[in-house]
Amino acid sequence: MDLYDGTTNPKHHLNNFKSRMYLADAYDATRCKAFPTTLTKAAMKWFDSLPPRSVTSFDDFSRKFLLRFFIQKDKVKHAPSLLGVKQEVGEPLRDYMEMFNKACLEIQDLPTKAVIMGLVNGLREGPFSQSISKRHPTSLSDVQERAEKYINMEKNARLREPNWRPGHSHSSKEKEREPKKKEEVGPERPRRYHSYTPLRVFLVDVYRKICHTERLL
Repeated sequence: MDLYDGTTNPKHHLNNFKSRMYLADAYDATRCKAFPTTLTKAAMKWFDSLPPRSVTSFDDFSRKFLLRFFIQKDKVKHAPSLLGVKQEVGEPLRDYMEMFNKACLEIQDLPTKAVIMGLVNGLREGPFSQSISKRHPTSLSDVQERAEKYINMEKNARLREPNWRPGHSHSSKEKEREPKKKEEVGPERPRRYHSYTPLRVFLVDVYRKICHTERLL
């Protein structure tokens, strides 16, 4: 199970621990010894600060734990909080849908209309939002099917991009650097002469004649 650091709802953590101990048929003393191993950071500091022999039973331990961290109860979220979930510029539709679905899971008793309204409100201008504006979805399954269609379209479009390969993205910075490669080499050296006497022998024979002279050094 996840370690408790003192920043989330302590009751959820305690209930999760009790369920595991119940399945293990653990004794009260075993629960008292095992519970500190599920704590970390601020929660562990609190446990270390308890006076020796100040815990008489696991029920006593539980009361002290809940009393110390009761203020860290989960904040209740409502449907209007979905209006704060926005698709950023350049963010793939798949990533936005995953983020939006995660936000929906944090809200209880969420009406279907509120889900659709929040999703449409957070979409940036693009093919999917244009499709939604032309034909408003009537159900969550309709939204999912249509979103999957445009997610696949985005994926296929990326595959058709030049210089694209799995695990590699051709960034705009790389593209900006490419035209500068010739500039970095520098201008060509000016030619000393513009006309030369044509050779009457092969260039190889010339090298053979002068290879032992100092003119090549």
